[in-house]
Amino acid sequence: MNQSADLQNGITQLGISLDPDIQLKLLQYLELLQKWNKIYNLTAIHDQKKMVSHHLLDSLVVMPHLWPERWVDVGCGAGLPGLIMAIVRPDWEISLLDSNSKKTSFVQQAIIELGLQNAKVYCTRVEDWKPAEQFDGIISRAFTELGSFLNGTRHLVAKNGRWAAMKGLPDRELESVPAEFSVEKIITLQVPGLNAARSLVIASCKESEIT
Repeated sequence: MNQSADLQNGITQLGISLDPDIQLKLLQYLELLQKWNKIYNLTAIHDQKKMVSHHLLDSLVVMPHLWPERWVDVGCGAGLPGLIMAIVRPDWEISLLDSNSKKTSFVQQAIIELGLQNAKVYCTRVEDWKPAEQFDGIISRAFTELGSFLNGTRHLVAKNGRWAAMKGLPDRELESVPAEFSVEKIITLQVPGLNAARSLVIASCKESEIT
Protein backbone atom coordinates (compact mmCIF):
# COMPACT_ATOMS: atom_id res chain seq x y z
CA MET A 1 0.00 0.00 0.00
CA ASN A 2 1.53 3.27 -1.12
CA GLN A 3 -0.32 6.37 -0.03
CA SER A 4 2.20 8.60 -1.79
CA ALA A 5 1.51 6.96 -5.15
CA ASP A 6 -2.25 7.03 -4.53
CA LEU A 7 -2.06 10.74 -3.76
CA GLN A 8 0.06 11.48 -6.82
CA ASN A 9 -2.27 9.51 -9.08
CA GLY A 10 -5.25 11.27 -7.58
CA ILE A 11 -4.00 14.82 -8.02
CA THR A 12 -2.96 13.95 -11.59
CA GLN A 13 -6.53 12.81 -12.30
CA LEU A 14 -7.85 16.01 -10.69
CA GLY A 15 -5.63 18.04 -13.01
CA ILE A 16 -3.99 20.00 -10.22
CA SER A 17 -0.32 20.50 -9.45
CA LEU A 18 1.16 20.26 -5.96
CA ASP A 19 4.81 20.66 -5.05
CA PRO A 20 6.47 17.59 -3.47
CA ASP A 21 6.78 19.34 -0.10
CA ILE A 22 3.04 20.03 -0.11
CA GLN A 23 2.29 16.39 -0.93
CA LEU A 24 4.60 15.30 1.88
CA LYS A 25 2.79 17.54 4.37
CA LEU A 26 -0.57 16.11 3.27
CA LEU A 27 0.72 12.60 3.93
CA GLN A 28 2.11 13.70 7.30
CA TYR A 29 -1.38 14.94 8.16
CA LEU A 30 -2.77 11.49 7.33
CA GLU A 31 -0.15 9.87 9.57
CA LEU A 32 -1.26 12.07 12.46
CA LEU A 33 -4.92 11.32 11.75
CA GLN A 34 -4.27 7.57 11.68
CA LYS A 35 -2.37 7.78 14.97
CA TRP A 36 -5.05 9.78 16.78
CA ASN A 37 -7.89 7.84 15.19
CA LYS A 38 -6.86 4.66 17.00
CA ILE A 39 -7.62 6.32 20.34
CA TYR A 40 -10.12 9.08 19.69
CA ASN A 41 -12.10 7.75 16.70
CA LEU A 42 -12.03 11.10 14.89
CA THR A 43 -13.28 9.72 11.59
CA ALA A 44 -15.22 6.65 10.53
CA ILE A 45 -12.60 5.88 7.87
CA HIS A 46 -9.82 3.71 9.27
CA ASP A 47 -8.59 2.05 6.09
CA GLN A 48 -5.33 3.80 5.10
CA LYS A 49 -5.95 3.52 1.37
CA LYS A 50 -9.46 4.95 1.68
CA MET A 51 -8.11 7.89 3.69
CA VAL A 52 -6.33 9.21 0.60
CA SER A 53 -9.50 9.28 -1.50
CA HIS A 54 -12.10 9.97 1.21
CA HIS A 55 -10.11 12.66 3.03
CA LEU A 56 -7.29 14.15 0.96
CA LEU A 57 -8.71 13.92 -2.57
CA ASP A 58 -12.25 14.66 -1.36
CA SER A 59 -10.90 17.95 0.04
CA LEU A 60 -8.48 18.74 -2.79
CA VAL A 61 -11.20 18.42 -5.45
CA VAL A 62 -12.82 21.69 -4.31
CA MET A 63 -9.63 23.78 -4.29
CA PRO A 64 -9.80 25.00 -7.93
CA HIS A 65 -13.26 26.41 -7.20
CA LEU A 66 -12.35 28.44 -4.09
CA TRP A 67 -11.12 32.02 -3.84
CA PRO A 68 -8.75 34.09 -1.63
CA GLU A 69 -8.18 34.56 1.16
CA ARG A 70 -9.80 34.52 4.66
CA TRP A 71 -11.71 31.28 5.20
CA VAL A 72 -13.47 29.52 8.04
CA ASP A 73 -14.20 25.79 8.02
CA VAL A 74 -17.37 25.39 10.11
CA GLY A 75 -17.79 22.03 11.80
CA CYS A 76 -14.24 21.17 10.80
CA GLY A 77 -14.16 17.79 12.55
CA ALA A 78 -10.67 16.35 12.09
CA GLY A 79 -9.67 19.34 9.96
CA LEU A 80 -11.35 18.52 6.67
CA PRO A 81 -11.20 20.45 4.47
CA GLY A 82 -9.69 23.33 6.50
CA LEU A 83 -6.29 21.81 7.23
CA ILE A 84 -5.96 20.65 3.64
CA MET A 85 -6.70 24.19 2.47
CA ALA A 86 -4.11 25.59 4.88
CA ILE A 87 -1.47 23.15 3.63
CA VAL A 88 -2.16 23.75 -0.06
CA ARG A 89 -2.63 27.54 0.18
CA PRO A 90 -0.16 28.91 2.75
CA ASP A 91 -0.99 32.44 1.52
CA TRP A 92 -4.60 32.08 2.72
CA GLU A 93 -5.73 32.54 6.32
CA ILE A 94 -7.75 29.55 7.54
CA SER A 95 -9.81 29.36 10.72
CA LEU A 96 -11.26 26.03 11.81
CA LEU A 97 -14.28 25.84 14.08
CA ASP A 98 -15.85 22.92 15.95
CA SER A 99 -17.63 22.47 19.27
CA ASN A 100 -16.06 19.04 19.86
CA SER A 101 -12.95 19.55 22.02
CA LYS A 102 -11.56 16.12 21.14
CA LYS A 103 -11.50 17.07 17.47
CA THR A 104 -10.19 20.61 17.97
CA SER A 105 -7.41 19.22 20.18
CA PHE A 106 -6.31 17.04 17.29
CA VAL A 107 -6.53 19.95 14.85
CA GLN A 108 -4.43 22.11 17.16
CA GLN A 109 -1.79 19.38 17.43
CA ALA A 110 -1.75 18.97 13.64
CA ILE A 111 -1.29 22.73 13.19
CA ILE A 112 1.71 22.60 15.52
CA GLU A 113 3.32 19.46 14.11
CA LEU A 114 2.81 20.52 10.49
CA GLY A 115 4.06 24.04 11.17
CA LEU A 116 0.99 25.72 9.71
CA GLN A 117 1.42 29.44 10.36
CA ASN A 118 -1.81 30.31 8.53
CA ALA A 119 -4.27 28.17 10.50
CA LYS A 120 -6.06 28.66 13.83
CA VAL A 121 -8.63 26.46 15.52
CA TYR A 122 -11.48 27.48 17.81
CA CYS A 123 -13.58 25.23 20.05
CA THR A 124 -17.03 26.76 20.31
CA ARG A 125 -20.52 26.62 18.87
CA VAL A 126 -20.83 28.58 15.65
CA GLU A 127 -23.74 30.68 16.92
CA ASP A 128 -21.66 31.80 19.91
CA TRP A 129 -18.54 32.71 17.94
CA LYS A 130 -17.87 36.40 17.33
CA PRO A 131 -14.56 36.75 15.44
CA ALA A 132 -12.88 40.13 15.11
CA GLU A 133 -13.11 39.97 11.31
CA GLN A 134 -15.57 38.38 8.94
CA PHE A 135 -14.61 35.95 6.19
CA ASP A 136 -14.30 35.93 2.41
CA GLY A 137 -15.33 32.29 2.34
CA ILE A 138 -17.25 29.95 4.64
CA ILE A 139 -16.92 26.25 3.90
CA SER A 140 -18.40 23.10 5.40
CA ARG A 141 -18.20 19.40 4.74
CA ALA A 142 -21.37 17.63 5.87
CA PHE A 143 -21.90 20.11 8.72
CA THR A 144 -25.65 20.52 8.42
CA GLU A 145 -28.29 20.92 5.72
CA LEU A 146 -27.82 23.86 3.37
CA GLY A 147 -30.42 26.29 4.68
CA SER A 148 -29.29 25.88 8.28
CA PHE A 149 -25.65 26.26 7.23
CA LEU A 150 -26.32 29.57 5.49
CA ASN A 151 -28.54 30.95 8.26
CA GLY A 152 -26.31 29.80 11.08
CA THR A 153 -23.13 31.34 9.66
CA ARG A 154 -24.53 34.54 8.18
CA HIS A 155 -22.87 36.64 10.90
CA LEU A 156 -19.47 35.34 9.77
CA VAL A 157 -19.55 36.39 6.11
CA ALA A 158 -17.87 39.57 4.86
CA LYS A 159 -19.73 41.97 2.57
CA ASN A 160 -18.51 40.29 -0.62
CA GLY A 161 -18.04 36.87 0.94
CA ARG A 162 -19.62 33.64 -0.23
CA TRP A 163 -20.34 30.15 1.02
CA ALA A 164 -18.99 26.86 -0.32
CA ALA A 165 -20.96 23.83 0.88
CA MET A 166 -19.52 20.41 0.15
CA LYS A 167 -22.41 18.06 -0.54
CA GLY A 168 -23.40 14.76 -2.08
CA LEU A 169 -26.58 15.37 -4.05
CA PRO A 170 -27.88 18.76 -2.84
CA ASP A 171 -31.15 18.89 -4.81
CA ARG A 172 -33.51 18.25 -1.88
CA GLU A 173 -31.67 20.78 0.30
CA LEU A 174 -32.12 23.62 -2.17
CA GLU A 175 -35.73 24.01 -1.05
CA SER A 176 -34.52 24.93 2.44
CA VAL A 177 -32.48 27.92 1.26
CA PRO A 178 -34.06 31.13 2.65
CA ALA A 179 -35.10 33.82 0.17
CA GLU A 180 -32.34 36.22 1.22
CA PHE A 181 -29.67 33.84 -0.08
CA SER A 182 -28.76 33.11 -3.68
CA VAL A 183 -27.36 29.78 -4.89
CA GLU A 184 -24.89 30.94 -7.55
CA LYS A 185 -23.90 27.55 -8.91
CA ILE A 186 -23.73 23.85 -8.18
CA ILE A 187 -20.50 22.23 -9.32
CA THR A 188 -20.53 18.48 -9.90
CA LEU A 189 -17.29 16.90 -8.71
CA GLN A 190 -15.59 13.59 -9.39
CA VAL A 191 -13.21 12.35 -6.70
CA PRO A 192 -10.69 9.71 -7.85
CA GLY A 193 -11.17 6.45 -6.00
CA LEU A 194 -14.47 7.56 -4.48
CA ASN A 195 -17.63 6.00 -5.90
CA ALA A 196 -20.07 8.53 -4.48
CA ALA A 197 -21.83 11.67 -5.63
CA ARG A 198 -20.01 14.88 -4.77
CA SER A 199 -20.87 18.49 -5.48
CA LEU A 200 -19.97 21.99 -4.32
CA VAL A 201 -22.71 24.55 -3.76
CA ILE A 202 -21.60 28.18 -4.06
CA ALA A 203 -23.99 30.64 -2.42
CA SER A 204 -24.10 34.31 -1.50
CA CYS A 205 -26.30 36.71 0.41
CA LYS A 206 -28.40 38.96 -1.77
CA GLU A 207 -26.95 42.46 -1.70
CA SER A 208 -30.02 44.07 -0.19
CA GLU A 209 -29.87 41.64 2.72
CA ILE A 210 -26.26 42.30 3.71
CA THR A 211 -25.89 44.35 6.86
